[in-house]
Amino acid sequence: MDNSSRFFENRECEYYPCHQGIEELNCLFCYCPMYHLDRCPGEPKYKVRDEKTIKVCTGCTFPHRAENYDRIMEMIRK
Repeated sequence: MDNSSRFFENRECEYYPCHQGIEELNCLFCYCPMYHLDRCPGEPKYKVRDEKTIKVCTGCTFPHRAENYDRIMEMIRK
C-alpha cells in the first residue's frame, strides 16, 4: 500500500520491524491510541509488576494492519 493519510510505513525507523508476521506494517499508530482502553480489539497480555497490572502490547499487531484503520478511527471518535 502506498503511503497516505491512512497508511505510513517507516522502514528507516531503528525499531522497524517492531512486529513480526506483517508484510505491510502501518506505522501510523506506532503508539497505540487504544492503549488506555480496558477492552481493545487487539490481543494484549497483562503482567503484574510491583503490585500493578501492566498492559503489554508487544505481541499485538491490530493497530499496524492497514485494514483496521477505520475501526481504530471509530474507536477514537467515541
